[in-house]
Amino acid sequence: MVGASVVRKEDPALLTGRGTFVDDIRLPGTVHMVFVRSYLAHARIVSIDTAEAARLPGVLGVWTHADLEGLPATRSVPGMERPCLATGKVHFVGEPVAVVVATDRYLAADAAEAVVVEYEELPVMASIAAATAEGATPILDGLPSNVVLEQQLSATDAEAELAAAPHRLAFALVNQRCAAVPMEPTVCLSDWQSSGLTIWGTSQTPHHMRNEIAQMFGLSQQEVRFVAPDVGGGFGAKASFYPEFLLTAELSRRLRRPVKYVETRSENMTSMVHGRAQQHDVEVGFDDEGRLLALRVRITQDCGGWPDATGIGLPTLTSFMSGGCYRIPTIAPSFRSVVTNTTPVGSYRGAGRPEASYMIERVVDHVAAELGMDPLEVRRANFVQPGEMPYATQFEGIVYDEADFPGCLDKLLEHVDYEALRTEQAALRNDPEAPLLGIGFSTFVEMGGFGPTPLFEQFGYVGGWESANVRLNVDGSAVIKVGTSPHGQGHQTAFAQIVADQLSVPFERITLIHGDTATVQEGIGTMGSRGVPVGGSAVFKAANKVRDKAIRIAAHMLEADESDIELADGRFSVRGAPQQGVDMAEVAVRAFKPHLLPDGFDLGLDETAFHEPSNLSYPSGAHCCVVEIDRGTGKVRIRRYVAVDDCGTVINPLMAKGQIHGGVAQGIAQALIEEVTYGADGQPGAGTLVDYTLPSSKDLPRYETDHVVTPTSFNPLGAKGLGESGATAAPQAVVNAVVDAMGHLGVRTIDMPCTPQKVWRTLNAALASQSESAHQNGS
Repeated sequence: MVGASVVRKEDPALLTGRGTFVDDIRLPGTVHMVFVRSYLAHARIVSIDTAEAARLPGVLGVWTHADLEGLPATRSVPGMERPCLATGKVHFVGEPVAVVVATDRYLAADAAEAVVVEYEELPVMASIAAATAEGATPILDGLPSNVVLEQQLSATDAEAELAAAPHRLAFALVNQRCAAVPMEPTVCLSDWQSSGLTIWGTSQTPHHMRNEIAQMFGLSQQEVRFVAPDVGGGFGAKASFYPEFLLTAELSRRLRRPVKYVETRSENMTSMVHGRAQQHDVEVGFDDEGRLLALRVRITQDCGGWPDATGIGLPTLTSFMSGGCYRIPTIAPSFRSVVTNTTPVGSYRGAGRPEASYMIERVVDHVAAELGMDPLEVRRANFVQPGEMPYATQFEGIVYDEADFPGCLDKLLEHVDYEALRTEQAALRNDPEAPLLGIGFSTFVEMGGFGPTPLFEQFGYVGGWESANVRLNVDGSAVIKVGTSPHGQGHQTAFAQIVADQLSVPFERITLIHGDTATVQEGIGTMGSRGVPVGGSAVFKAANKVRDKAIRIAAHMLEADESDIELADGRFSVRGAPQQGVDMAEVAVRAFKPHLLPDGFDLGLDETAFHEPSNLSYPSGAHCCVVEIDRGTGKVRIRRYVAVDDCGTVINPLMAKGQIHGGVAQGIAQALIEEVTYGADGQPGAGTLVDYTLPSSKDLPRYETDHVVTPTSFNPLGAKGLGESGATAAPQAVVNAVVDAMGHLGVRTIDMPCTPQKVWRTLNAALASQSESAHQNGS
């Protein structure tokens, strides 16, 4: 089954409206919580008058921070923990100031409107520039400035190596702020009873949430049950801990009723963590052949109003991956994290690695333009070669696993007639009525299979392992329980394929249970492309333990040696005597008959396994984007997008293709369309989906995909993960293409998103500059 394009098990329910999202959960007596949110970006809270709201029909209570004394803050950098409700002052538009609970959601919303908050406005710093300007007011109390974390990740600043290089370039890049925009926003339902607390919530990490909540309330883990059903997409943003989880739990405890919170789309746009939001100051040294000799990158991260526990660590990942696919003798990354009066920033598909990939791939194209070389030749001159794998980077613990970077590019060029495209490009440039043609490449490597424990614990998790339990029922069917909790990835299908191969159980007879801490005792969660490499490896190990035990039973039943037992098509037989056999169901039944088993045999075929990765996995690939730019409007149309990925062993090519499509769509959208903006007063420019444009099918091309398969040796499946590769690869492929289309006019850079207006201005500025030069030269 592994390697087969099996249709997803989970889709019939989701496509027919039979999925169970958190808002679908109905409990008798449920009451509803609504926030009073700040409409100012930075202000001192003078007073909060809740009296009128509390008197309205159906209202059960109104609470401010002062009414919830003792409720813990959410974890972050020590000294920067975020309270559930603002205390003293607000830090960004949308920060919760008070909560109302009523018998009806709409009554609660009406009452929230009646809460009167008096503010004293403070200076707003809604950008890195404003927050780091001389004399800027510290946003977080007790800190001398808005730089909350600063770190150099290399022993050298690379100045000597840059100075010694034959050529040196410096430029700046912006990786703009993006919103995750999951189909279901943040929703939670808490029910605190005498036996303990149950929370249904939109989360990628139910066990992590259980552990956090239990610790915050001083409960045992057994007293807290966290359930994450179909959570409607996460894209990393649902890995963060939100105050809603804690508040609904506390108010359920106080009211002795289930309390539900359903975020509106507008709230989601300013409350759920945003992604990216990095600025890079880059310097690169290189020789005449385009070999990269030294790289210095200074990363500045916009943290938003509160440092998110996961978000604060993302510049570290950007630093670790700043060398990309290339052998660069000296890399000197450093970063600083800055708080601003904006929504907090956390993980978002790829989380830290797309930013690195965008940076280094723009570096390569800059170097090529400076030397007048083809961008592909610069890539080839610098690739880490297959024979050098595993490749230890200069960063401790960052060791690239098996990969073939040149092979991915070669495979890509089998699909792209590069020479013909360049010929067409030259012809179109000479036709003023024709669109400009651009060809962009992205050869990338990223991190997947998140663990190992020492790395993952830095983000606040108990470990970097994953757990799985596989049970064989007496009817020969199988049940898998996993700690990873999918939110669209297709775990039901992929894990069933793994077990079907190991136990020779029909794919249709395998069931997956996940996302409920009452039925799956331990897990970490789904993020960082760890579903198959880590969770799937745990499933593989658990299935093998069951298989080994079943073989012992079969050998006993067939009076043969275990080493002579073969399993095929659901039947155990003796090697060389295929007529002697028993099927899997017979073995499963026998597993519960102690008098017919070997002495000392543990009953049942039910095994649990953990997989602790010894190394991250490193998916890689080569993508090509061909764009056309309308000279009159600046609109960019993607004519072709070709992706060759290496995610190691491909469990299900159909799902792999879907993951690539989704990721590339997200990357194209970042390159061309999406951006969260703020005014100087901290007011969001993208508070609804009218203001924040998401891509439609008309904005996206048909994708052409292919694979190079280089299995990793660091997990038993050889799989590296794929969920974030498209979003990691696509932005620079598109931007490189846009810049390439205007390269003959001297254009070297353009910031994302490449909107028609921005491209039109860049194009016309380049034309004006060219005309001016011609005039000065008298031609």
